[in-house]
Amino acid sequence: MRAIDQIRWALRTTDESTGRLVEDMRQTPLTSPTSRGGNHPMWVLGHLAVIEGMIPHTVFGEPNPVQHWWPIFGTGSTPTDDAAAYPPFDEVLATYRGLRAKNLARLEEIGEAGLDAAPKVVPPGFEERMRTVGRTFLLIALHQMFHLGQLADARRAVGKEPFM
Repeated sequence: MRAIDQIRWALRTTDESTGRLVEDMRQTPLTSPTSRGGNHPMWVLGHLAVIEGMIPHTVFGEPNPVQHWWPIFGTGSTPTDDAAAYPPFDEVLATYRGLRAKNLARLEEIGEAGLDAAPKVVPPGFEERMRTVGRTFLLIALHQMFHLGQLADARRAVGKEPFM
């Protein structure tokens, strides 16, 4: 199997799981995943959207179309239980989905041969993890898996049974 097949599979699998978990929390998006706080579904969804927006920036040097959301969803931001602090849930979900679809299309344009190229703008501290375009895309899927656990915990906090 080719590397692009593995990356494509990882991105699609995490995308399907994210969609399923986050859609199930539509009515309770500010639910903390633990009794001690944590990243609630609204923050996780927005965070995944801003990270999706970083892919064209990192790989091609293009602007992040959701950079304006960085203060509320970016790395280092703190989730709040104030719904007014966030854009509407459906807007964030649609934005995430649109950005993921564009990134999957860009992956196809890059192709197997382009995966070994160096990204244009690597965030400080990610030089090894994002050494190639292929690693960058794979890291996005791994990052998303980390946050899937938070979504699953938030579902449990409202009394929902696990999907599996």
